[in-house]
Amino acid sequence: MTSPLLTPVRTHAFINGEFVPSASGATFESVNPATGEVLTEISSCDAEDVDRAVAAAGASFASGVWSRMHPSDRREVLMRLVALLEENLEDLALMESIDAGKPITDCREFDLPDTIGSIRWYAEAADKVFGKTTAAGDDALGLIVHEPIGVVGAVLPWNFPLAMLAWKLGPALAAGNSVVVKPPELATLTTLRFAELASEAGLPDGVLNVVPGLGHVAGKALGLHADVDIISFTGSNEVGREFLRYSADSNLKKIVLELGGKAPQIVTADNADRLAVVAEDLAEAAFGNNGQNCTAGSRILVHSSIAEDFIDELVKATNSFVVGDPLDPATTIGSLVEESALARVTEYVDAAVADGATVRAGGKRVLEETGGWFYPPTVVTDVREDMAIARDEIFGPVVVVLPFDDVADAVRMANDTPFGLAANVWSRDIDDALGTARAVRAGTVSVNGYSEGDITTPFGGYKESGFGGRDNGMEAFEQYTETKTIWVNLR
Repeated sequence: MTSPLLTPVRTHAFINGEFVPSASGATFESVNPATGEVLTEISSCDAEDVDRAVAAAGASFASGVWSRMHPSDRREVLMRLVALLEENLEDLALMESIDAGKPITDCREFDLPDTIGSIRWYAEAADKVFGKTTAAGDDALGLIVHEPIGVVGAVLPWNFPLAMLAWKLGPALAAGNSVVVKPPELATLTTLRFAELASEAGLPDGVLNVVPGLGHVAGKALGLHADVDIISFTGSNEVGREFLRYSADSNLKKIVLELGGKAPQIVTADNADRLAVVAEDLAEAAFGNNGQNCTAGSRILVHSSIAEDFIDELVKATNSFVVGDPLDPATTIGSLVEESALARVTEYVDAAVADGATVRAGGKRVLEETGGWFYPPTVVTDVREDMAIARDEIFGPVVVVLPFDDVADAVRMANDTPFGLAANVWSRDIDDALGTARAVRAGTVSVNGYSEGDITTPFGGYKESGFGGRDNGMEAFEQYTETKTIWVNLR
């Protein structure tokens, strides 16, 4: 692999503290989405490799080398990892940009700081999670304690490889668990480098294991493994349903799912004097990370009295994005992650136009001569609510605009979806803003500015957008623990 990276690229599985080839010797290709060229070959793990990784995780957990380490000592190891991540920030950002087609500026200024911040926050929380006692009278003492759950399986998405890794590993490791990670096959490299740095920081062998491979092979083996105590998965609804089946067919392991979305962004009539500001925010919400984001604000619901003026401002904001080489700091929109993603986005836009919709910006593949899979930010209007482009998660840089006549209508439209992950409300009226935020059925609703919250706030969805728990906040810490009651009779 020829690249500007400062460190060698690791391509084998990381099991029990060592990089090892897959048992079968099989590999899969890692492709640069900006050029269509093969970067390297990565070990493709199967059930045998997953068995080895889970055994290593289970042995390390049972030994107590991490699970029974004093929480303050776990904090110190994780803080050393934070320092190493900071030292290697530039290299990790380059690796993620090359591997996933993400703009290098986003990797440097968002993904890596978010990753580091997540690990730091949970490291600091490691020795600050307390149990409690109950009012049991004078003849008994009820103790409620939290213990690490055991072996955690983490199955990760490709859109934010390091950030989502940290969302899972931060609380899981801080709580004292051992972990087996199945990284995304489309963007594996930074997870392997993270594991190497964690080992360098002093994480004991077997506590963190990485089994790269295909989802329907390595991911399935992890989901079905009887010695895995919990699976935390971020990805598609289709695969999320499979993990529920795997749990039912194995040991009824706990399942935490963070799935898809079709986030509505509601703009009320009282925003008429700040439409440019609103449009810039909503464009970023729709097109950030090339729209490859489960909370992407891909449906803009705007009051009919300001709809045309808003669309004009939205088109201006959309046209200000720079589509180009992900390694160019000026680029704000990189490449879609794979060729099939380009085909999917193209099909949705073309089908909508054939059904009467209008493309106001973008709408056609660009930079085809690079060999990469580039599609520009695209605004589509004259869309009916029943069109696929308005209902399905496209996972690309496409936003639709639909007018509404009153807030009740906007809430109805916002909730008319099987998803419920995120939403955004722009309003000057605090009653309307909070009333709408309460009425929209979504796990995170931001007001007057797109946001997913931060590490302190739980993140997850309603309806088909989530199941079984939350990422972030102390809620995530608690889901990687078992709650035990110890009842002491005083005699």
